Amino acid sequence: MPQQRPDRSTPHQASRPDASMSLLTNVMDHALDDGYAEATARKAEAGVRGLPRTLRAKLGLAAGLVLAAVVVTVGAAQARISAPTLAKEREELINRIEHGTADADAVQKRVDALRDDVGSMQREALKKHGGDRAELLALLAGSTQVTGPGAKLVVDDAKSAQSSGGGPRESSGFSDTGRLRDRDLQRVVNGLWASGAEAVAVNGQRLTSLSAIRAAGDAILVDNKPLVPPYTVLAVGDGHKLATAFQDSADGQYLDVLRKNYGIRTKISAENEVTLPPAPSLIVRTAQPKAGAAGGADTGKGTS
Repeated sequence: MPQQRPDRSTPHQASRPDASMSLLTNVMDHALDDGYAEATARKAEAGVRGLPRTLRAKLGLAAGLVLAAVVVTVGAAQARISAPTLAKEREELINRIEHGTADADAVQKRVDALRDDVGSMQREALKKHGGDRAELLALLAGSTQVTGPGAKLVVDDAKSAQSSGGGPRESSGFSDTGRLRDRDLQRVVNGLWASGAEAVAVNGQRLTSLSAIRAAGDAILVDNKPLVPPYTVLAVGDGHKLATAFQDSADGQYLDVLRKNYGIRTKISAENEVTLPPAPSLIVRTAQPKAGAAGGADTGKGTS
């Protein structure tokens, strides 16, 4: 005779549970997964225990905890002791930087004063030996301040420009950065010279025949002095003719391509009066005056 299944009903529930409750009943009866149960059984058979039970193991655990506590305590104490020393060293370093900056500023002021003195002596020498040509020679050499009508060209990076330290113009990264490069500024300056400019300055840096426009990373250098955008280029000449000639030139069209394709911002205008500072210094290392040239006829033209 088959054995009857035991009745699991409670006094409050005389009838058998509904079939839809079988899943919930199974979960309640088997709360622990079988895999966990098997893993626990294997650990028990292998003799693996969670906490040490022998006296030796307990002493080893206690010694490890004490050692860890000692290391943490010693480290905290050393950090607390060295904190004032680090703060003092930092303060001393800041003071040294401030003193060094002040000394550099003082030296720079002295250099500027000496440069002005040298410029004055050069002009006096030109007046003594060059006569009426002294001012013209100073103007052509860029050693004197000039004032007159001219053009003002402002060139700035794109609004979305970011410093990337990318490669030359042909690199694909330039379209993402929108930064003006040194070669771009070179073309702008050369275009102004070719359009009839008599004197040119970029962000207050007067350009001469020995000036150089280079790059150091993302910065543009003019005579080894870094410039910060926007770049303001002032040129002395007939303002309207100069601006028109530059815009119609190949270099002006090149700048317009930068504006359209890369977002470079440009603005050119004719000015009634612009003032260009003198060049810091003009050191000639190779050129020598031609013998007997002082007494020669003045044709009003340069020599090559």
